[in-house]
This record gives sequence, C-alpha cells and structure tokens, in this order.
Amino acid sequence: MLLRKISSLLCVFCVAGGISFDGLSNQTDPFEVEEVVAEIAYPWSMTFISDNQFLVTQRSGFLRHVVNKTVGAPVKGLPDDIYFNGQGGLLDIVLHPDYLENGWIYLSYSAGNDKSNTLKVIRAKLQDNQLVDLQTILVVNPSRDTPVHYGAKMAFLGDNTLLITSGDGFDYREDAQRLNNQMGKILRINDDGSIPVDNPFAGDPKQPLANSVFSVGHRNPQGLVYDANRGLVYSHEHGPAGGDEINVIKPGKNYGWPVITYGRDYSGASISPFTTYPGMEQPLVDWTPSIAPSAMVVYNGQEFPQMRGDLLVTTLKAKELRWVKMSGNKAVEQQSLLTDLGYRLRDIKVHPDGSIYLLTDGGKILRLTAKLD
Repeated sequence: MLLRKISSLLCVFCVAGGISFDGLSNQTDPFEVEEVVAEIAYPWSMTFISDNQFLVTQRSGFLRHVVNKTVGAPVKGLPDDIYFNGQGGLLDIVLHPDYLENGWIYLSYSAGNDKSNTLKVIRAKLQDNQLVDLQTILVVNPSRDTPVHYGAKMAFLGDNTLLITSGDGFDYREDAQRLNNQMGKILRINDDGSIPVDNPFAGDPKQPLANSVFSVGHRNPQGLVYDANRGLVYSHEHGPAGGDEINVIKPGKNYGWPVITYGRDYSGASISPFTTYPGMEQPLVDWTPSIAPSAMVVYNGQEFPQMRGDLLVTTLKAKELRWVKMSGNKAVEQQSLLTDLGYRLRDIKVHPDGSIYLLTDGGKILRLTAKLD
C-alpha cells in the first residue's frame, strides 16, 4: 500500500533535469547557537530517546549516552567486529517508530577487516547502559576491500519497514547498476530483518540479493528521510567532483550512477558522457561544485515556522547548513546558513520542542533556537 502511494504521488512530480542553484539568498541566520557538548571523538550520528537524553555514535566503535548535557561512559555490549578505518566504523542510529513500547534501537556499522568488510545493521535494547537482545538483521553482500562509501543511513517508512542506504564501495561503482548485489542501492527490510513481499524486485529465485533492493544506481547516499506529510522519501548522496544531489526515491527506480552524473572524476576525467538516459531518474537538486552533504531532515517543528516542510542539509566541504526551500514538491530556493561557524557539520536532528541539534565533525553538539526580537 505504501509503495503504491509513493509511486502515485511521484508520478505527478517530474523534472526535466536536476535543479542547480547558481546563487543563494543572503538573509541573516535565524538562529541562536548554544553549545550542548564540547567534544566527542569521531562522532557520526545521534538520536533522541527522551527530551533530555540522546545517543551518539562514534565511528571509533563507541556509543555514548548523553543525559542533561553530560556525556556518560561508553555503552557496553556493542558488536566485536566493528571495522574502524577510512569512512567506516559505528555509523547511523535510529529508533523504531514504536520505541516507547518495544525499546528497539537500530545501528549500522562497517564490519570485517582491510581485505573483506561490509555494512551491517543490528537492533538491540538499552538496559543499564548496555545493549541487550542484540540481533543482526542485515549483512550487505558482497563484501569489499575498500574502507569507504558505505552509505549506512537508515529511515523508517510509515508501515514500519526500514530503508538502508548502501554505498558503492568506491572501486565497485558498476555494481550500482547490477541487481545481483546490494552495493550502490537503497535497501528495504522489515523491522526484524525479513524481506517485505512487496519490494520491487522480490521473488526472483535467480537473484536472491535483489529481494531487498528498493532502488538502484546510487554512489554514496548519506541523507535519508521519509516525509510523512508528503508521503515521499528523500535521499541525498555524494557525487565525485560535482554531482552531489537530492533525489526523490521511488520504489524500483534507477538513479543513474555511474551511467549518468553531473560530476567528473577527481582527476578531472569524464565518468560518463551522459547526464540523462532513458529509464533513469533526474535529481531534485544537483550541487555542482560539490558541497559534500552529510545528513538531512524535513523540518516540521514549531520553533522555525518559516522552515516548515523544507529540507535542511548539513554539509562537510561547504561547512554550512543548507536550507532547501520547497513549494509543494519542488525545490525553489536555497539559503546558506551558519557559514561563520566554520564547522564540518555531520548530522542534524529536530528535537521534539522544534529546536535543531547539529553534530560537528570536531565533536561538538550544537542546539539552534530562534533569535529573540
């Protein structure tokens, strides 16, 4: 039902090409910035478990419980196969939509060693600062020998199925177009790791790895959000030199990498002569030159009414918060925010009170509230 709803909504929203913004509006930042936590090494993602408590992942293989701005001791019970190298380590964290009832916490991480590693997803419960009832619910196949481009972002859909982004491993970009593997894809599983029967490629006995595939043709997607109000899934991904993009994710669709791209190889060489190709989707937004987007939310809080329904994207290279203003289902304008801070911004979350929390690569947690008149 959800897949049909997403498909029917998206068929009326088509773009001839990615929207590339040459200029940004220069309005004053609407934020008061408060430093909540001064330093957490190698931070990657965070999630709120109550109004005054949140969990923060560290790529180095630690999970921290923060209570009333105080960082606690590392949570015990994490897997012993976390592979911390390059872009890998302990990565995303999300809560089950029914977390208050069932207590399930979901974590993604790179596992293995230099010669053979992959992306895994586990779920567990937190009890007395320890993970219990740990279950492995996804192991991405095949493994690779590169410590980069894991994707690793997760988001629950309205039916409590889980989307997971899986990167192309950098050296394996052609696999993003192949259904006999799970790299360069967005995957969809049930909350217990089983495969939804309505996945777009499910049921082919000759390609069992395709059963979990939701969409194909991705490079390194690190933003993923389900917009319940619009019934849409948004993802953004890193291009090479240029070609960063936001996509509206539709079940069964092909997002082109590496057949189509607006970017070039880091050497300056052409990756593909094509920016469009039959049967492949165009981005909602293209960022060329690259801004290196790292995380994303759809803002629907009360603290910043002017941002409701818009996309907020943290960036690494650009060291800014990018505000993508929406009109209906279209991106119509962008604004560059917080450029004066000079921080590589790694993650963004909206607190239940509508304030915005940012995680910096340097280990700070910042809280944004509205400026007083």
